[in-house]
Amino acid sequence: MTVIIIEDEKPSARRLQRMLDKLDIQANTLLHSVEESIEWFQNNQHPDLIFLDIQLSDGLSFEIFESVAVKSAIIFTTAYDEYALQAFKLNSIDYLLKPIDESELEKAIHQYRDNFPVNKQVTLDFSDIKNLLVNPIEREYKKRFSVKIGHHLKLVNIDDIECFYSENKGTYLHTVDGRNYLIDHTLEQLEEELEPQTFFRISRKFFVNINAIQDIISYTNSRLQIKLKTFNGQEVIVARERVKDFKNWLE
Repeated sequence: MTVIIIEDEKPSARRLQRMLDKLDIQANTLLHSVEESIEWFQNNQHPDLIFLDIQLSDGLSFEIFESVAVKSAIIFTTAYDEYALQAFKLNSIDYLLKPIDESELEKAIHQYRDNFPVNKQVTLDFSDIKNLLVNPIEREYKKRFSVKIGHHLKLVNIDDIECFYSENKGTYLHTVDGRNYLIDHTLEQLEEELEPQTFFRISRKFFVNINAIQDIISYTNSRLQIKLKTFNGQEVIVARERVKDFKNWLE
């Protein structure tokens, strides 16, 4: 299997390269922009599989395929779940939400191997996918959560939630009045249910509400620490590979 990675954040590209290496898959070519990728495809044999970041430094990665006829299977990588889900529905192989999880990566590789035998031509309608990114489908997001308190159910409005976090194999929401409630959702399920302009997944353990952020502090290893208005149960740290996307989200 020949594999390339197209990702504008070089640390993220190298991290994915190391994760693939653990699966005995060599990704020796790392590309970081639309322009660089077009030149590479025009002068090299196309790989079996591409790990493709949706947003590159000089544009959407789909612009590559306006200049080059793609002959490879694709696994999308993105920090924006609404993009990924829509692209996935248009018959892409799979998508991986950043920060990429090792088990999810392995599952995507298995799916590729099961569904795309050698010499099978892959065709994707990139114009349709790109149109979805420019004119996204209207989606309904959760406006409240029900939580169990003894024998009672309490409704918590989404505006009253500072963050969601995982702890001891459970998922909790934390409210503006300083209370924590266990909920019957995983963080992965919340990715599809939370309005992305208000909530951002800063790491594998946390979603934060932009309206609850009180301070943002530089932290070790190029990470960021977030101070929320009332949550102090544990440190709230933006994962290094999510810092760039987090800063873009803030704006």
